[in-house]
Amino acid sequence: MRRKEKRLLQFSGLLIAALLFLPNVGLWSLYRDRVVGKDARVGRDGVRRKDWHDYETIRRDATRSGNGEQGKPFPLTDADRVDQAYRENGFNIYVSDRISLNRSVPDIRHPNCKKKLYSEKLPNTSIIIPFHNEGWSSLLRTVHSILNRSPPELIAEIILVDDFSDKGTHGIQNTQTCPHRLSLAQLPLLGSDANVCIFTGPCLLFSYLLLCIQTSAHAHNTNH
Repeated sequence: MRRKEKRLLQFSGLLIAALLFLPNVGLWSLYRDRVVGKDARVGRDGVRRKDWHDYETIRRDATRSGNGEQGKPFPLTDADRVDQAYRENGFNIYVSDRISLNRSVPDIRHPNCKKKLYSEKLPNTSIIIPFHNEGWSSLLRTVHSILNRSPPELIAEIILVDDFSDKGTHGIQNTQTCPHRLSLAQLPLLGSDANVCIFTGPCLLFSYLLLCIQTSAHAHNTNH
């Protein structure tokens, strides 16, 4: 008899625990659906999320026109096709110098991606851009795209690493030239002190919230 009572008590304890804590049938499920579910910015994982978009910047970019705006190609004349420009930079620096540093790009994200919310608490980031004999207009355009299309509170610093160039810094202040070529593993040792390090190329344009995607992925991998 005592054995049956003991088993009955054990079964009752398991049943009560299941009703209280199982995610799909327990009291937590009721709380989640009635309280958490009312706020679309709180996920089923309990993480508060927010819309990080700067809609004013998106609107302003959509109205820009001019050379290369909206990601459109720059129309070349025969006089513009200078072979020397390609030999020195790998692309036509003559054209690059005539495109705005704040160049607009089309938002090619899937509609569902534009609606995605990211955690309110994302780590700040050091964005490291190594370059070697890079054309300055393309390099600075990369920096402008980061600043224009990323939440400022997520940018701890942007580090430009002159990886042993021999073309000089064109008068840009606070530029330190490395005495020898570096590997990617060595770059964070140059002074980054943010929670996350992201490496990007010197002639890439950031799209909207690309930094949120990168830091969100890092935070997810760290927590799992």
